[in-house]
Amino acid sequence: MQRRQNDFMRHDIDHLPERQRQELERVVDTLLVEFDKATASSTQPSRRNGSVLKIILFGSYARDDWVDEPENGYQSDFDLLVIVSHPDLTDVANYWFAAEDHIERDPTIRRPVNTIVHSLDDVNRALGRGEYFWVDIVRDGIGLYEIAGTKLATPQPLNSADAYEMAALHFSGKLGDVDRWLRTAAFQSGESLSDKGFAKLVAFNLHQAAETAYACFLLVRTLYFPRSHNIRFLRSLAEESESRLIEAWPRATRVERRRFELLKRAYVEARYSDSYEISSEDLEAITVSVRKLRDIVEAVCREHLEDLKAKAGL
Repeated sequence: MQRRQNDFMRHDIDHLPERQRQELERVVDTLLVEFDKATASSTQPSRRNGSVLKIILFGSYARDDWVDEPENGYQSDFDLLVIVSHPDLTDVANYWFAAEDHIERDPTIRRPVNTIVHSLDDVNRALGRGEYFWVDIVRDGIGLYEIAGTKLATPQPLNSADAYEMAALHFSGKLGDVDRWLRTAAFQSGESLSDKGFAKLVAFNLHQAAETAYACFLLVRTLYFPRSHNIRFLRSLAEESESRLIEAWPRATRVERRRFELLKRAYVEARYSDSYEISSEDLEAITVSVRKLRDIVEAVCREHLEDLKAKAGL
């Protein structure tokens, strides 16, 4: 394995402060080391001989519009695309959980790190279809690591009519799902007045509503949604594409940041942990934010669909 300049994209991160460059170096090294450990014990050739082909920085740190104000609740994440040699190697539990856990616990890495993992064939097929998310990565991304001889496909233009049809289908399906999650949460909230056990179910369904709202936005705007239930990660991806979404989640105070963390934890802990607790006041505030998120998502998606429709001449 070796580092070298990518054939088509930038490879330097000189625009970043030294501290952030050191953090990225640490992240890349951790990903590679832990991947090697994970594949060393594999018995299948595609896994045992698998490789990390590329690691690409995308998002705000690649575009140079990042924010670093953790004391105010605003700090851009490092967003990394890891491209591997075989689809089997994208399995998070088997190959990436240890790396992500070590990165999260590493005191020298001072900002959140998000990784998405895809095979080279999957990425190249998406580029061949002209899907916006991948085209933007090729345009704006910075290659941090790659094996010599591995190339990404040349992005192809996406037909405007096809783009509108795909985005419209995503919008109608996902927005309806958001409303179903919210109706379920509202019913359970009423039941929680007499049975406190419903509070955790309300939290879980609010999490699902928020997750699905971000899925709706990302699929309409980029035609891509990562395989993740981490709403902090999803919020980061979505807000980097549309700043109006920030309005849904006040984060200036510790209480506001704690409430979002409660919602994030609800996906697992509200179902499986006896120690997870959430007050009616917190649920009420979170419900307001999720409903606001839903309304902003609807507005910006309709705006984008109208733009796509006009470009397609429909």
